[in-house]
Amino acid sequence: MTSIATYFRLVRDGWVLVREGVISELLTEEMGPEAKWLGRGAGVFARRRKKNAERSDRLAKGVGKLGPSYVKLGQFLATRPDVVGADIAADLGLLQDQMSSFPRAQSIEAIEGSLGRKIDDLYVSIDEPIAAASVAQVHPAIITEDGDEKKVAVKVIRPGVRKRFKHDLEVFYLVSELQEKFIPSSRRLKPIEVTRTLEQTTKIEMDLRLEAAALSEISENTENDPGFRVPKVDWERTGRDVLTMEWIDGTKMSDVAAIKAAGHDLNALAETLIQSFLRHTLRDGFFHADMHQGNLFVDPDGMIVAVDMGIVGRLGFKERRFLAEIIFGFITRDYMRVAQVHFDAGYVPAKHNVASFAQAIRAIGEPIHGQSAETISMAKLLTLLFEVTELFDMEARSELVMLQKTMVVVEGVARTLNPNFNMWKASEGVVSDWIRTNLGPARIANDVKDGFVALHRIGRMAPEIAKQAEKMSEEISHMTEHGLRFDEETAENIGRAEAKHSRSGRIALWVIAATLVYIAYQVV
Repeated sequence: MTSIATYFRLVRDGWVLVREGVISELLTEEMGPEAKWLGRGAGVFARRRKKNAERSDRLAKGVGKLGPSYVKLGQFLATRPDVVGADIAADLGLLQDQMSSFPRAQSIEAIEGSLGRKIDDLYVSIDEPIAAASVAQVHPAIITEDGDEKKVAVKVIRPGVRKRFKHDLEVFYLVSELQEKFIPSSRRLKPIEVTRTLEQTTKIEMDLRLEAAALSEISENTENDPGFRVPKVDWERTGRDVLTMEWIDGTKMSDVAAIKAAGHDLNALAETLIQSFLRHTLRDGFFHADMHQGNLFVDPDGMIVAVDMGIVGRLGFKERRFLAEIIFGFITRDYMRVAQVHFDAGYVPAKHNVASFAQAIRAIGEPIHGQSAETISMAKLLTLLFEVTELFDMEARSELVMLQKTMVVVEGVARTLNPNFNMWKASEGVVSDWIRTNLGPARIANDVKDGFVALHRIGRMAPEIAKQAEKMSEEISHMTEHGLRFDEETAENIGRAEAKHSRSGRIALWVIAATLVYIAYQVV
């Protein structure tokens, strides 16, 4: 049951958004006449702003005023254009995760509490924070390793952020429930499930051991990959509230001029970025889901280094096949193949016609093939594809939407490095290799091998399976002849439960009877 305090926080937070002009900007005529008039009413109470103030500025300021939880919500919804719309998602994508830093003394207290050791035993020195975000902040520090001093980055959880997020999450769930109840058209988007996904991803992000594990896993996956790596984790100095990792000396990928001045090949970097992302997605089924320019560096050797693994995505084999088949189908203009994979994966209900769906997909693919390869956006193609699938009752799938949004971001970074970058040429080799290995003869050979391994395992377990089956057969025969019997304790528990149920039933009947007598008396 929702508490009164939760309703109060909803009203308070809603008023902030009204005052910042966010509500009046979001509620438009396209949402219906009720939304239109509600938006106009909210506009009366909005602060006056300059005429050239953009909606993204209002969103950023309004969301930022509500604190870390709402910043995280905004960033999360930026990955869900299917929920908030493409324009608003783009505006939220500009939301800067820059919060005021908290005192170094609080960081030291959190580090010592998490690791159970004094700060002087862990670090030679730890400096003031250089970056503060909604969930954590980062400090430069020095450690001693094999007698040598080494610079590291220390990420520390913001004090009180878990408690604050827990309270704000109650408001998010309330809004989701109201949305599903009063806006039937939104039920297809599963707002409660979206909130549940936000809760899960943020809980993971607030445990820095899990981010460290993600860094370690991607490091192992990419050990032999050309041109890409992630920082190494210092496990000795890592706990729930603190993550210590390799310090990266490099240039942020947002500073294109500096990268070019350092003599790096911008086109090669763009190609490495796209191919690395596709390898992580298709080969590993595990990808960095927040690969914006601020989280990507180019080190002096020209390696791309990705940091901040708080948000990651996973894809099963079915989802990976789905992605590979779609990309390859559009490359080869095999629209029936693209359509069929939607049905094979069970994403589009079988009641629809495959050929009709292929026709809708052709309407997306053919105009793209009329353009030069340099202007074709793979991310835009997937966005259009998801829009078309709505017509064929394909429900939103959070893992695919996160993938699509991440691809939008990664492609955008590649385009800033080289506006004429050929996405299809860079992608084709990775995608076709994956299809050849996983869907061609090599895949059949692997399936046969896996089948023999499974049969061998079953063969070793056969005696135990036969023994259990024989025992079950004997028990069924005994029940058939003598009936089902309970032990004494079970029988007593059932008796007590039945007696309690009978008493409750009698009490309910007396209450009903008394109520009827009272009503009859009032009528008389």
